[in-house]
Amino acid sequence: MIIRPFNTIGIIAKPEDKRIVETLASVTQCLKKLNYEIILDQSVAPYSQQATVSTQELKQCDVVIVLGGDGTLLSAARKLASMNVLLIGVNLGRLGFLVDVDNDNKCGDIETILSGKYKKEDRIMLEVDVLRKGKSIFQHNAMNDVVLHIRETVRMIEFETFINDKIVNTQRADGLVISTPSGSTAYALSTGGPILHPSLDVIAMMPICPHTLSSRPIVFNANDKIAINLVVDNKSDAQVVCDGQANQNIVTGDIVKIKKAQHGISLLHPEKYDYYHILREKLDWS
Repeated sequence: MIIRPFNTIGIIAKPEDKRIVETLASVTQCLKKLNYEIILDQSVAPYSQQATVSTQELKQCDVVIVLGGDGTLLSAARKLASMNVLLIGVNLGRLGFLVDVDNDNKCGDIETILSGKYKKEDRIMLEVDVLRKGKSIFQHNAMNDVVLHIRETVRMIEFETFINDKIVNTQRADGLVISTPSGSTAYALSTGGPILHPSLDVIAMMPICPHTLSSRPIVFNANDKIAINLVVDNKSDAQVVCDGQANQNIVTGDIVKIKKAQHGISLLHPEKYDYYHILREKLDWS
């Protein structure tokens, strides 16, 4: 008797994408032929007549297959990080730094991965806590980045940044990006930040359009703790955004605390996965 490494497979889908119908049918048919137990997330409901469950119930899965783009996987990662499930990303998007299973060869790659032939990659995540007058008003996590920026106007903000309670600087800029290695190829890249290999246990901090030529990205240990607060004379309110998807408005006096999250997420890649090949392809390197 062959003992399989995985038995129960969940599926999460990108909302409002007609391409999901065909991809979902193909993946579920493949899994049924291989006699896997399938649990469909509520995001699949618009594309299937089968019963679906809340995302929290996917904790009983060994692996969750994400159908969509990087944004869909980021959303899934934030919801599933504490459940210790593994993620496989099927790419229906454009860039696909995180979802690397080719849609044209999805069934072959998924079958091979589920048989135990894969590369596992652990990714760290960030935890955000916004304090107002000492009370927490927003708690969230992020796989890619946490961004502080002005909202509803074109204006710089002034803020103080601390690492482990030591002041780093006070600066004026359009904002600030706090990034994991996963997020180093996202918003952080456009700010001039470094590309960080996903295996690194570090966090990067990049100003957005700083009002000084001496302001530069900083990379520090992932166990360090960051605190950011708006200075008193800010004339505009700002916003904290996690992975470009979850946000909280902040005002002068609020303190934004960021640290490495207790739980990260693990991705399963095909054996042929090559991070540098993805960089060459997605960034159009020669």
